[in-house]
This record gives sequence, structure tokens and C-alpha cells, in this order.
Amino acid sequence: MKKKILILPLAVIAIALFIFYSCTYTVYPKEYAAIRQFGKVTRIESDPGLYFKVPFIETSQFISAATVIYDIPESDVITRDKKSMITNTYVLWKVTDPKKYIQTLNAISDRAQERIEAAVYNATKTEISSMTQEEVIAARGEQLTSAITTNAQEDLEGYGIEILQAEIKALDLPEDNREAVYERMISERQNIAASYTAEGESEAQKIKNETDKQVSIKESAARATAASLEGEGEAEYMKILSEAYNTEDKAEFYNYSRSIEALKNSLSGSEDTIILDKDSELVRILYGNAD
Repeated sequence: MKKKILILPLAVIAIALFIFYSCTYTVYPKEYAAIRQFGKVTRIESDPGLYFKVPFIETSQFISAATVIYDIPESDVITRDKKSMITNTYVLWKVTDPKKYIQTLNAISDRAQERIEAAVYNATKTEISSMTQEEVIAARGEQLTSAITTNAQEDLEGYGIEILQAEIKALDLPEDNREAVYERMISERQNIAASYTAEGESEAQKIKNETDKQVSIKESAARATAASLEGEGEAEYMKILSEAYNTEDKAEFYNYSRSIEALKNSLSGSEDTIILDKDSELVRILYGNAD
């Protein structure tokens, strides 16, 4: 009797708990709860909290709202100039419309990733096939990531999925032609460098020639100015000299001074004897006008 009395409350508690869990569900952060009635989605709950549902009639399905990273396998794509390139891409994606996600992919992540992989590959192929190999290499990074992400997202509009970022983490050349491409790229860069060097040398020679020309012009002008000044100086000297000895007395004194100076210079050495012509100016000065 005591056992029956103990079992009855436990059974009531168990039934109550079963009914409680059957008519309630909890939504956690970064999570969606899709409520189905006879298999059809009737409502979506996205705010965290405790919710109620009709037991045995309504069922709940939980879908992650967190950002997922998916590493897409390597793929081979062809550029506009028919060069093969290997891309290694990763994708950041999340569910933004759980109802569409359930209706199209039945909320199966593997099916979603298959669809994402196809969309990203097609977007990558479309972008790279529109560019040459050099343009692809130049555009890698933000430009190429933005274009691939936008194109892939357009392909996934009806699936309730948003691609946050589709980025090529590695962009390489096939092993069989990698060395040849690298050598060609090195040769092209060397040709560009040689062209820049030649242009620089040509410009430097032009500057040097122009500088030499300006120096030559300035030197010629300086020499002409110097010759003009020298001529003006000599003319002024002759003018001053002419004015200084423009009378007979001044001219005689000038000749006398020059003769004395010449005599002095002649006797400045060890010789103290000088032989003069009887008609020389010095004889006339020393001895007067006597013969």
C-alpha cells in the first residue's frame, strides 16, 4: 500500500514534466526556432527566451544563426588569356531567413555548403575568366573578394543564406607551367626596369646638355663684359694720362720721371756702371743740353 502511495505522486510529476517539456521550448542566442504544424512552418522565433507550443500538434526545429566558416576545395579556373590558375577559397556565411532555408534546403548544412560551393565557384570562374592573368594577380585581395562575394550572394538570394565574405586565400599557378610563367613575369619586369632606366638616362642627358649650354652662354657673356670693361678702363687710363700731360712742361716732367725711374732700376743690381748714348734722354737730363 505504501509503495502504491509513493508511485502515484512520482507518476503525476513525470506526466507533468512530460507535458511541460512538450509544450515549451527555449531559444538561445544566435539561434532560430522554427515551429511546424503538421510539417508546415507556421512561425519563426529568433529572440532568446522560453516559448510555448501546442503539444503533439506543433514541433520545433532549431537552426543556428551563427556565422559559419567553410573551406572550399581547390578549383582550377581559366583566365581571359587562356591561362590556368588554381584558387583556394574560404567562405563566411550564415542563415538570415530560416523559413526559406528550411523550404529550399530543409535546413541541412551539408546541402547548404554544397550550394554555397557551387555559387562561389561560378562567381570565381566568372570574375577570373573576364580578366587576364596579370589583371587577376593585380586584383587579388579586396577587389576580387568583393566581386566574388557579390556575385555568389546574388546566386543564393532564394535560399535564406547570406555570404558575408568569399575570399581567395591562395591563388597559384599549375605546377607544370609555374616556372615558365614566373620567368616570363621576371623578364617583363626587367624590360620595364630597363625602359625606365633608359628614360631616366635620356632625361639626365637633356638636363646636362641644357646646363652646359647655359654655362657656355654665361661664360661668353662674362668674357664679353670683361673685355668691354677692360677696353673702357684702358680708354679711361689714356684719357687721364692725356689730361695729366697735356702741356709741354707736364710732358717734360713725365719724361724726366720715367727716365729717373729707368736709371734707378738699371743700377739696382751689382753693376754700378751704365753706358748711355750721347743722344739719350738720360744724358740730356744728367748733363743738360751740352754736347
